[in-house]
Amino acid sequence: MATGKLGASDVSATTNTTVYTCPASTYAVASINICNRGASTAVVRIAIADSGTPGAAEYIEYDTNVFSKNVLERTGLVLAAGQNIVVYSSAASVSAVVMGIETPA
Repeated sequence: MATGKLGASDVSATTNTTVYTCPASTYAVASINICNRGASTAVVRIAIADSGTPGAAEYIEYDTNVFSKNVLERTGLVLAAGQNIVVYSSAASVSAVVMGIETPA
């Protein structure tokens, strides 16, 4: 079972990016940091999704502004086996890092 950094991605602009998938027979307790490295505000979305394409009810952040050189952090995320953390950004130069712990279910 993994602990610490569970996933990281340089998020492509205007694309749903799966940053982390909880493995089979485990659950995970995690947090996610979204870092805007760019010179302009990025509009981001975060979902806990059953697939790589989130449904409307799976978003925990939707069209949230992350200003240039700033961070958005969400903590206390609990994922069941097979669930994904999916990030979308309106701009390039956005990093997403998932930290946490995986535990046998």
